[in-house]
Amino acid sequence: MNPENQAKLRRKIAAAGGAAVTKNGYVTAVDALLATGWLRPEGVEDWRRGRVPYLERVVVASLPKISTAMRVFRSWAESAGLRPSETVYVSWTRDRHRLRFSKSGNPNIERAYSTHWLPPKSDR
Repeated sequence: MNPENQAKLRRKIAAAGGAAVTKNGYVTAVDALLATGWLRPEGVEDWRRGRVPYLERVVVASLPKISTAMRVFRSWAESAGLRPSETVYVSWTRDRHRLRFSKSGNPNIERAYSTHWLPPKSDR
């Protein structure tokens, strides 16, 4: 990805990330991928409802592009002073099985996707 496209990607992710933190109190990798336009809300719903075996299946971008977006997202979150909090994603199905994000199921990739980023703890 060329530097101009990467800067555009960072702006999209930063804008969506800031909005998500304001609205929800945290931001997720799913929010970042939705911001890129490579992931549609319908795809997320299909994944959450168990109709898709892993999230990457419904992302309309190559794995290198997804990896770049994930690196940009993490970099933005860290530079914004957000703190990571690993979260368990379960399906919206009766059996509430743990959801998979990646085709490989690599624990490090799964952790990157499942981490929510929260504002710094208040000193109050």
